[in-house]
Amino acid sequence: MNICGCLVHVAPDAMPEARPLIEAMEGVEIHAQTEDGRLVVVVEDIGEHRASDTIMAMHQVPGVLSLTINYHHFEDLSPRAPLAATQPEN
Repeated sequence: MNICGCLVHVAPDAMPEARPLIEAMEGVEIHAQTEDGRLVVVVEDIGEHRASDTIMAMHQVPGVLSLTINYHHFEDLSPRAPLAATQPEN
């Protein structure tokens, strides 16, 4: 699991075009918008589609002025052997 919380600053006059483009990106959820053009966005890995690629793509949306990552969480969800199985026996 890879989740990034981002603040995306969009030129206010570009918001009507930029927000739908950002919302349409795979793995993106917009949680808040301010009148001055800031979006609170959560981006996560979806299958083989990486959050980092989505973040780079958001930089290319017309009207996006800046994007900062304010939160990042990574957790390996692959199955693991129980800890007891990895301990040497006496």
